[in-house]
Amino acid sequence: MRKTFYFIRHGQTDLNLKGIVQGRGIDSPLNETGHRQAQAFYEAFNHVPFDKIYTSTLLRTKQTVRPFLEQGIPSEELVGLDEISWGIYEGKEQDDTIITGFEKVVNSWREGNLDLSIEQGESPNQLVARQQQAISYMLQQQDEETVLVCMHGRAMRILLCHLTNVAVCLMDDFPHTNTALYVLEYNGNCFEIVDHYNIKHLENL
Repeated sequence: MRKTFYFIRHGQTDLNLKGIVQGRGIDSPLNETGHRQAQAFYEAFNHVPFDKIYTSTLLRTKQTVRPFLEQGIPSEELVGLDEISWGIYEGKEQDDTIITGFEKVVNSWREGNLDLSIEQGESPNQLVARQQQAISYMLQQQDEETVLVCMHGRAMRILLCHLTNVAVCLMDDFPHTNTALYVLEYNGNCFEIVDHYNIKHLENL
């Protein structure tokens, strides 16, 4: 069955703005800018006949797609769409110590050490396993040809890798910002990106 997936990152939160680490364990709401981004995305794409909306279990994704939900489009939360867990860094400001720790881990990921994680957090390989369950579930659903998926920055970059057969260590090659869009078509066998990092809806904000 052919499907089209619209993958977007959630809108901005105050923690994004302040440089505070928010992963799977931090359930922060959108700020004013985030709500404007969400509305701009809605105005640009409310003509798309979405059959279903999937979000992570976190508030910021559900708030981002709320204008679509208010149309009565069916929705579902999937834990596989949650952000990666940043472990002991979650909720902390990115001071020099944390920035250095992040850089060390991300550089190790780039070198292919995808089982490494922040202490008490998740590794990319653990996240991939969680995401594969979510993707498998979404692909199995009948009568869902056009799907909107709202998730998180790091998680989305990792997802885009393994859906398109790009090595996960190259995750940072996929740009992202709040409410950035990637459209992927699934032909019954593989995924293809047909709209790469679309942020046109943000131009007038």
